[in-house]
Amino acid sequence: MSLPISARKQGENQPDDAASAAKPPRIKIGKSAEDSDKKGANRRVKDVEICVPIVYGTTAFYLGRKASESQSHKWTVYVRGATNEDLGVVIKRVIFQLHPSFNNPTRVVESPPFELSECGWGEFEIAISLFFHSDVCDKHLDLYHHLKLYPEDESGPQTTKKPVVVESYNEIVYPDPSENFLARVQNHPAVIVPRLPAGFNLPDPAVSIETNYEKEKGDTKDHPFSQWFMNFSEADELLKLAAARQQVQAHIVKLRRQLSVMDGLPQLSKPPAGYEFS
Repeated sequence: MSLPISARKQGENQPDDAASAAKPPRIKIGKSAEDSDKKGANRRVKDVEICVPIVYGTTAFYLGRKASESQSHKWTVYVRGATNEDLGVVIKRVIFQLHPSFNNPTRVVESPPFELSECGWGEFEIAISLFFHSDVCDKHLDLYHHLKLYPEDESGPQTTKKPVVVESYNEIVYPDPSENFLARVQNHPAVIVPRLPAGFNLPDPAVSIETNYEKEKGDTKDHPFSQWFMNFSEADELLKLAAARQQVQAHIVKLRRQLSVMDGLPQLSKPPAGYEFS
């Protein structure tokens, strides 16, 4: 039986204090009691944590004045890797629970990329349930995301060219992973695996039917919306900070040059005594 873990709206809004803002939201998924007794390929690796950064959200395009009132927007809800890598190595299926007014509001996506598109006019909360492969976890994770169609800071008419994008970042943490899970993902770019102790040997991963999918089929690097995706990569953030630092340094050099030029200008002296201005 799959037990749910709920994470409501984590990462969707920025925290108020700087200390928590610097710390990314994390969801730790513990193993079940009966799973602790399993042996063989599912033996647990103690004191090791596997981290999977994910992004979930929506991208909504306004369809223009010619669109019907009930179909004013086309939107896509998705779960993707934080660096757009394939999450199929960890996630088996995703269930999106839409508003009851939609036909078949419970939508099941069995393979990556984990997304679906619809048309409509109203905003509502979407429940997103992640189910994992059997050697990963027997619990499922419930996430919640509010579909947003209309920009908050737009003073003029809504444009059809720029979408409304709302995304949340989370890190799913798996403590004491199974040996098979660790062996499968230790070199996968979507997964953060700590350096293992010297001399520690993992068994060859047992690739089952459920995890034997086409490699990189589900990555979102060439996704049509990738230009609108928000950037949650630590490396990209460091590059942005480095670029900003260079701009600040260049501006400081420019100001110093201007000050040195001003310092080198001849100073106005007092006119000699008895001199009169004409």
